[in-house]
Amino acid sequence: MADGSGESRLDEYDRRILHVLAEDGRISMRALAERVHVSRANAYVRVERLEREGVIRGYGARVDHGRAGLGTSAYIGLSIRQDTWKQVAAHLRELPYVEHFALVGGDFDVLVLVRTPDNAALRDVVLVGLQALGGVRATRTWLVFDEADGAGAPGPGDGTVG
Repeated sequence: MADGSGESRLDEYDRRILHVLAEDGRISMRALAERVHVSRANAYVRVERLEREGVIRGYGARVDHGRAGLGTSAYIGLSIRQDTWKQVAAHLRELPYVEHFALVGGDFDVLVLVRTPDNAALRDVVLVGLQALGGVRATRTWLVFDEADGAGAPGPGDGTVG
């Protein structure tokens, strides 16, 4: 159900499926169908279409980073030369400890989420991995003291999926 813009048009059942899978990516197809109130065959077809269209990009585990040995987290803002975005992005994809990055508007050009075992590794990421990268003009680091997941996008209807 792509609309020509590269985006899929999702109906209420698709959104319910996405909401349930975001809560539990290991749910059985039978249980998913029951939670969403569709047949198991319909659930299979919908999930396969959502995967094929790239709406569902994969499945993963929710990790407690501290218990996994990555107890130091930081957001790092990068100021870059505008003509170096592709180079910087390619480097960030390969840089150890980089969990996520985005080209953003605002005081900085790129926002990077880094998770490291300790402050020494974080220092190396910033000083060796980022500040030494051609095109990076400046960095600013915000240490994460605590974090939590938000509710995410609301489900269909009144903002929840029932």
